[in-house]
Amino acid sequence: MLTKQETDFISYWEENRLAKKKVLRQIYVGLPLAVILVITIFANLLSGWYSRAQMVMSRENSSLIIVLLIAALSIVVFIVIFSARHRWDMNEQRYRELLDKKAKD
Repeated sequence: MLTKQETDFISYWEENRLAKKKVLRQIYVGLPLAVILVITIFANLLSGWYSRAQMVMSRENSSLIIVLLIAALSIVVFIVIFSARHRWDMNEQRYRELLDKKAKD
């Protein structure tokens, strides 16, 4: 026997599962987490607590800044895609389990 919450989830997921799988929707889900992570990494780098990193940054090497920006963008893209797909997969798994449970009852 399914609870009210489980039946509500089944009906919600049947209506919204394809919309939540779209790439643009997935970007909105994971973007805040990724941006916060990149900001904290740059704040940590620029805070000056690690003197060797400060020496490397103080050299006027423009390629290092480009590498850091590419790395930050890569981190953001990975976290956005991974977190959104993981969340969608978890909901899909729960949906399928509840459908199996409903079929057995």
